[in-house]
Amino acid sequence: MTKRTDGVRSWLGHIANLAEGIGPRGSTTEAERRAAEYCACVLQDLGLRPEIEGFLSARSIYQPHLIAAGLMLVSFAVYPILGGAGAGLAAALAWLALVSDLLELSFRENPLRWVLPKAASQNVVAVAPSAAAPRQDLVLIGHLDSHRTPLIFSSAGWVAVYKAFTTVAFVAFLGQAALYTLGIFSPAAWIWPATLPVALCALLLIGLCLQADSTPFSAGANDNATGAALVVTLAEWLRRQPLRHTRVWLVCSGCEEVQHYGAIDFFRRHRAELHSPRTIAFEMLGCAGPAWLVREGIVVPFHANPEMAGLAQRVAEKHPELQAYPGRINGGNTEMADALRVGIPAITLMGLAPSGEAPYWHQVGDTVDQIDAKVLSRALAFTWEYLRALDAQAAG
Repeated sequence: MTKRTDGVRSWLGHIANLAEGIGPRGSTTEAERRAAEYCACVLQDLGLRPEIEGFLSARSIYQPHLIAAGLMLVSFAVYPILGGAGAGLAAALAWLALVSDLLELSFRENPLRWVLPKAASQNVVAVAPSAAAPRQDLVLIGHLDSHRTPLIFSSAGWVAVYKAFTTVAFVAFLGQAALYTLGIFSPAAWIWPATLPVALCALLLIGLCLQADSTPFSAGANDNATGAALVVTLAEWLRRQPLRHTRVWLVCSGCEEVQHYGAIDFFRRHRAELHSPRTIAFEMLGCAGPAWLVREGIVVPFHANPEMAGLAQRVAEKHPELQAYPGRINGGNTEMADALRVGIPAITLMGLAPSGEAPYWHQVGDTVDQIDAKVLSRALAFTWEYLRALDAQAAG
């Protein structure tokens, strides 16, 4: 119990240093860079050899969707004015917007990323060796940056509306692309008027994106100072008590909030170095939970590795006092998705409420005074038991 108490005290101290000492840490900002330097110093003081790895990232998660919505409006405008050529151009623009946005939601390269303004960001990466010969690598990742505080995240009701709207907008954009393709071969008079609701959806999406990008950044205590701080807290434990057959990669990532540029860069750089890897992403662990995600996604779904999810269930059953349970999120993604995309089994440990609500998600109220030490204690204990169980599997 003393070890856990000391761990919670250390974890909470790191959270406060990130969320209060540094404050809001927007992607690619100076504050995000200082947060990376802080975590690197902590890891350095533990005798590890952290590297700060730079990369270029988009500065906004909303700009790609704003551009896609703009393309849908241009598609709507040109369809009726150029005859058959207008239908062809309108269909091409609609498909370009739709496919590019789907690729963006899947964290893949696409034309929207080619035109976005970029800025410098960084990951902090260190490796904690195993006590004996390593048989597997484990990546622990938590992001440093915090999100803006848009209207669509201001309450549970707004989040529900936002989730529903993203589905409606996707279906509407798909319908416009299909109808304009039909119009190339059969230019029925009703096709263009039928897409007026799609144009209204695009206008609404543009308005939501502009409003979001005009809001201040959150202090990000729960989302996600808890995740990055847990990485460095576990580094302290691993220096004193290394896992026997598991080499642990400790990653404090940048730019998760703008579609995971940091995690993508880490796996691109290091995938070939990882031996029999597993990944655990940490998200929002300070106010509810702990939970492990079995599914996440915005339109495009990602599922946790079944074996890792099964192990989480067994650990939870063995330690009912930790009150851990499975969860899922719709309308959001974690860095689990980035590991899964490159073929690495992965899971996310996240502070979801049993109702599925993520407390203070992208809200002004995401401050240190909302962090619950009892929740931290359960999350830390569950995480440590899960790490030990993964290591025991490697030992055979």
